[in-house]
Amino acid sequence: MKIYFAASIRGGREDQNKYNELIRFLSSKVEVLTEHVGDPDLEQTGEKNLSDQEIYQRDLEWLASADAVVAEVTNPSLGVGYELGIAEKMNKPILCLYENTKEGRKLSAMISGNPQFRTFPYNNLDQAKEEILSFISSFPDS
Repeated sequence: MKIYFAASIRGGREDQNKYNELIRFLSSKVEVLTEHVGDPDLEQTGEKNLSDQEIYQRDLEWLASADAVVAEVTNPSLGVGYELGIAEKMNKPILCLYENTKEGRKLSAMISGNPQFRTFPYNNLDQAKEEILSFISSFPDS
């Protein structure tokens, strides 16, 4: 099973450690196409060895080849929102995780109100990992 993991890069890297831990967990169960999202060396400016057009094309190809999408959506990101919209149009199963403990933050209604998205609020990463396991085990080939 191939998973496209989406999380903020240019929208802010303050949750990078969380992304890295979730990606490592996912990678122990399935193939993660976008492991670089959790890379501590990846800065808010993004990848330096590819042009924006190359990143766009590559990511669209990864999305098309993915069996499902797992997105960490606590930190709002235009790119992640765009990826989720594309994944929805491709009829990909989508899990959106968000940290429920961030004061003053509320998940976008475009995410929480979409019946095609499986959303899950979590208070700690163990809860997020349990939900990921539930999500990926719902597929016959996982």
